[in-house]
Amino acid sequence: MASITTTIRDLNELSSTAQLACKLLFQECYKAGITDIFITETYRSQARQDYLYAQGRTRPGQIVTWTKSSNHTSRLAWDIAVAPPKSLYDVTTLTIVGNIAKKLDITWGGTWSNNIDLPHFEVKSNWVMPEGYKLEGDVIVPTSSQVRVQLIKKEELTVSQYEELKSEIEALKKELANKANSNSSATVGSSHKESYEWAKGLGLTDGSNPAGALTRQQLFTVLKRYHETFVQNNAAVSASHKEAWDKIISLGITDGSNPRALATREQIGTMLNRVINIK
Repeated sequence: MASITTTIRDLNELSSTAQLACKLLFQECYKAGITDIFITETYRSQARQDYLYAQGRTRPGQIVTWTKSSNHTSRLAWDIAVAPPKSLYDVTTLTIVGNIAKKLDITWGGTWSNNIDLPHFEVKSNWVMPEGYKLEGDVIVPTSSQVRVQLIKKEELTVSQYEELKSEIEALKKELANKANSNSSATVGSSHKESYEWAKGLGLTDGSNPAGALTRQQLFTVLKRYHETFVQNNAAVSASHKEAWDKIISLGITDGSNPRALATREQIGTMLNRVINIK
């Protein structure tokens, strides 16, 4: 048995009726955008209720309860508070929660004409869920200011919904497969045939999927292959310069590599020096 000084926040300590009502209240608060509330107390033993009643009367401290007879002892009541940065008993928030509670036939202490108790909520033992309401999933009812109210919905498919979804997935698979086959078997258009065969023959592309889209990285690879093939090392000497080119190679003025590359000033100087020194 808990000590009379111990506050019980466990929702399971309430009656099944009160548990259901409390979960419904927190669910509807969540749906209304109120997620910063939490339970501060559920069940109280009569001994604890008497102990709290004595506070501010026969025991030091401020008065915290106005009665020795509370529905906390009947497991039908619970108290809540508001998480920071709001004040612990933020009137605006508690009023919103209280108005939601009234729609659910849950008694709110904020409506009492005497001894108003804004954080207090309770139900009668014969409370039933109002028409049009239901628990829509697992409701997380916090017992700490560090946790927020949550509603975790569990969507379950009926057999017909499952079969419909399965058919849609299969249809999508076929559509994707058809697109893949269409791309891989596409023929080259007549206006691009010559260029396509040229690029394929030089090894710039393997020739597959001619109608497929080209990514940037694939384009860069093609350009690199072109550069290596025609610019960097293997460019041929044009016919008009062939004789002169062969002559300077035979004289040792150049080694004959990379004939179409631009020459630097120092390379030109080296070649001129070689010309001057020809015996």
